[in-house]
Amino acid sequence: MRDLDLNLLVALDALLRERSVSAAARGLGLSTSAMSRTLSRLRTALEDPVLVPAGRSMVPTPRAEAIADEVRALTRAVHAVLSPAADIDIGQLRRDFTIRANEAFVLIHAADLSAAVAAVAPGVRLRFAPKPDKAIQPLRDATIDLDIGVLAGDGAELRGQTLFVDDFVGVARKGHPALREGPMSAERYAACRHVMSSRRGHFEGPVDAGLADLGLSRTVSLVVASYPAVLAVAATSDLLGIAPRSYCKVDMASRTVMFELPVPTPPFTIVQTWHPRMDADPGHRWLRGLVFDTLRIKMAADPA
Repeated sequence: MRDLDLNLLVALDALLRERSVSAAARGLGLSTSAMSRTLSRLRTALEDPVLVPAGRSMVPTPRAEAIADEVRALTRAVHAVLSPAADIDIGQLRRDFTIRANEAFVLIHAADLSAAVAAVAPGVRLRFAPKPDKAIQPLRDATIDLDIGVLAGDGAELRGQTLFVDDFVGVARKGHPALREGPMSAERYAACRHVMSSRRGHFEGPVDAGLADLGLSRTVSLVVASYPAVLAVAATSDLLGIAPRSYCKVDMASRTVMFELPVPTPPFTIVQTWHPRMDADPGHRWLRGLVFDTLRIKMAADPA
């Protein structure tokens, strides 16, 4: 294989089609002398004259005629393999994509993304996978195509694109006594019991550092695994919760009241991430664009 030169294949195809050294040279942008040297190399490699003079033209040998169709097919295949991926007809695409996202994102955005896909690519199906962690390996081995959420700390290997910026707000049941005295104060907030979401079962969240700066602390009585669970608990108890602002705008939050937290919490950026191996894949590139555009339009229509 050290001596394999694919340029010989391309030259052989041109010679067999043109049956002329000079014509083949013009087609490939070579000089006639360079093409003559290439023909000599082909004759050595094939141990066959390939083309021989016949009056004022040249004719292929029986061996050359026998391999002409195969040479043409191989040349086309080489060009296809060594060329950039062709654009695809999205309307004809048949493909399943797996997106890893938390439950709150799925409840807010999955229906809109599905509708956007169906409008232009009816043969494409979306599968939302649960997000127990932020492991990179499923992106590496293409078990999932996209991860949507807060970028993992070890995400340097990945490609990423910002979808939107969110922040936390407080949630409480309608008529909660802590909300009857106007805007929530830090003291009233700390005096209440709380429910919070933590996949790892932590009893401290984004507001605790701010409360500590004021010399206050709160009691977290209940930890659940998702923000939908936080809203469900807050709607049917006196526990206060926190959730992303974007989530609290949907109908599922209608049984609760959203309020501004009495201490500052850092905003967080929601990104879509993928492995670099999928950068140039036309279908994957289309999916990333669709997710970005759909969420951008949705967030612009309902600003934070």
